[in-house]
Amino acid sequence: MSRRLQVLVPEGLDARIAKAAQRSRVSKGEWVRRVLETALNDNAQAPDPLGRLASLGAPTGDIDQMLAEIEAGRL
Repeated sequence: MSRRLQVLVPEGLDARIAKAAQRSRVSKGEWVRRVLETALNDNAQAPDPLGRLASLGAPTGDIDQMLAEIEAGRL
């Protein structure tokens, strides 16, 4: 079952949506649904930045020692 969603957009954006829908030969509503679906799928598949960082296996150290070295200028 479909649900109605009303979104107010500025005139300029509406014109751009209309042109994009026309190029795709679909209605504005269908074009917006496709774009929303794509955006939501892309967002769901985006890798977790902290997980990616942890997977690198980069060396770590004691925070107090690291701060002392930075302070001493030995990066």
